[in-house]
Amino acid sequence: MRVIDVFGNEHVQERAPARVVSLVPSITETLFDLGAGSSVVGITDFCIFPEEHVKGLVRVGGTKNPAVDRIRELEPDLVHMNLEENLERHAAQISDFSPVFVSEPKTVHDVAQLIRDLGEVHDRRDAARDHIAGLEAELSKFSSAARFTFACPVWKEPWMWCGGDTYVSSLIAAVGGGNVLSQLDRYPRLALDQVVALAPDVIFLPNEPMVFTEKDRDRIQSLAPSSKVIGPFPGHLITWHGTRTIAGLRFLRERLV
Repeated sequence: MRVIDVFGNEHVQERAPARVVSLVPSITETLFDLGAGSSVVGITDFCIFPEEHVKGLVRVGGTKNPAVDRIRELEPDLVHMNLEENLERHAAQISDFSPVFVSEPKTVHDVAQLIRDLGEVHDRRDAARDHIAGLEAELSKFSSAARFTFACPVWKEPWMWCGGDTYVSSLIAAVGGGNVLSQLDRYPRLALDQVVALAPDVIFLPNEPMVFTEKDRDRIQSLAPSSKVIGPFPGHLITWHGTRTIAGLRFLRERLV
């Protein structure tokens, strides 16, 4: 099997890895959904799905501060990392003793490719095809959806927003959304009143990484009475990629009607 990661590193394996550490919560869930969960021996403190399977697994710290020595002790055949969630210096340290597969899906199309790659690496090709089919089926339900504009904060004080070059923005765009900050990259800092002045049709309020509250929702709604404020809601529905993307698309379909 031959798969190339986001850095262009080629991964050639004769068999599926038997011992895997995942430093990406969404990939942890995806591996279990693909039927490769039995190979997972280490996860982060933030890996919460699937709840019934991750409870007894070894925790190796956070996505930004993993315990590299503890990962080494687990003797992994492969470590999954993400370009945005994890730090390059940890990838360099881990690569001294284990292959590292680094991903960075920014679009729904990228997610389909990621699932395909994971199916290849972990010898779960049929399951990967099934989930990709589910992803495409969910997307097809938006083919005639009405267009709308939106904004999505990820932090406050200072207020930070999803710009055009983010997975969140791409996911919502795939269902008909137009980001009012699409011309800005990554996570621009703009005051709440600046974004409200752009009059987005919808303002999404996920509860991660910032734990937005109903008080925040009420404040935004009072400042933007013509906008539909959705939230607070579980942020993983629009921030996690992999098989969670399917649940995210379903959530958007249900809330945008």
